[in-house]
Amino acid sequence: MNTKTASKAADPEDGIIVGVEENADAKSSGEAPVLERRSEGDINKLKRAIFNVPIEVVVSVGSARPLIGDLLSMGRNYLLPLDSKIDDPVELRVRDKVIARGELSEIPDEDGQLGIRITEVVNISELHEE
Repeated sequence: MNTKTASKAADPEDGIIVGVEENADAKSSGEAPVLERRSEGDINKLKRAIFNVPIEVVVSVGSARPLIGDLLSMGRNYLLPLDSKIDDPVELRVRDKVIARGELSEIPDEDGQLGIRITEVVNISELHEE
């Protein structure tokens, strides 16, 4: 049985309501709902809307493999040695995927705040091959 229902979805860019057609059979099979046709301008607005979605970026300076006993004895001024040197590049990660590398740098006029000067951007097409 192939039944269709209509629902409403808000366009995130400017609040325009667009009709969404859901196929009950498609819903059970995991298919995405069918959106109504939009003008070329609307498609560009949707593409631009994704640029406003925040993501968490992690900077990886290095790693360590201490013994549990060492971790339990840590206190103030304990120095945990890392597997990297002060001048080694750091990795910029999104969801455990390295997307860029760079060097730590102090941001001018920001009272000691750190930033990253990007030196290499990973080819995104290589990320999908893993």
